[in-house]
Amino acid sequence: MIAARERAAWGFVAPALIAIVVFFAAPVVSSLFLSLTDFDIYALADLANLRFVGVENYQRLLANPLFWQAMKNTVLFAGIGVPLSIAASLGAALLLNARTVRWRPMWRVVFFAPFVTTLVATAVLWNYLLNTRYGIINWALTSIGLPGVDWLGDPATSIPAILMFVVWKSFGYNMLIFLAVLQTVPDELHEAARIDGAGAWDRFRHVTLPAISPTLLLVSIISVAGFFQLFAEPYVMTQGGPAQSTVTVLYFMYEEGFKWWNLGSASAVAFVLFLCIFAVTLVQLAVSRRLGGDHT
Repeated sequence: MIAARERAAWGFVAPALIAIVVFFAAPVVSSLFLSLTDFDIYALADLANLRFVGVENYQRLLANPLFWQAMKNTVLFAGIGVPLSIAASLGAALLLNARTVRWRPMWRVVFFAPFVTTLVATAVLWNYLLNTRYGIINWALTSIGLPGVDWLGDPATSIPAILMFVVWKSFGYNMLIFLAVLQTVPDELHEAARIDGAGAWDRFRHVTLPAISPTLLLVSIISVAGFFQLFAEPYVMTQGGPAQSTVTVLYFMYEEGFKWWNLGSASAVAFVLFLCIFAVTLVQLAVSRRLGGDHT
């Protein structure tokens, strides 16, 4: 009987396991192999041109100044964007969870709508909003006597401009996650804290925050992975410029693989990026455990 149940269980999970092997495990192994070769457009035309080069791609990568510029930009995007995105999404969730707010369903739709809107379309729209000459943001600045800003043409403002767009585009998803977990926090806990004289900040710090800490860890991990994989935003809005100030690691990988056809080198970039995300995730888990928030 037990053997029959085990066979039935394996039969149910087999399609999912096959899909994971075919669409995830096999491409990962293949990409790892490619990162150890000089696979390029000539090898693509004839596999006889393929050569095994070992860690040469990784050595060239670590000696490439543009890669380090891309890594610096990516860390900057993540270091600033993740806290901003979490703060915006958690703030919006707290606001919409308050019973005094009117038309809460409408505001949920309004805040979530950017996330489900096509990224390229919204990026093009923001290009017009940030345009130096006829963008509505510069028009608003000049109308109150402030000088216009070359948002996407100045290295000093290109990253903040893209960050504004990314946070606006993505915070609605995390907001729904936070809103769902906030609604599971018992009202009795807040009421007891209020009776004991706790103010709004104390109730948030000692009641709400501990209750949502597992979700906060999950959202932070998802957000870090997302910001480390920024590509479409700089690709559409700045093409990595100006002066390579918005080139990210994923953008660099795209150019290596599909502009210069150095597919072996691009695969090496992919694995370095994976190691970076994996390392940051481990640090987040370690910090969570140290702060007493290990809920895994």
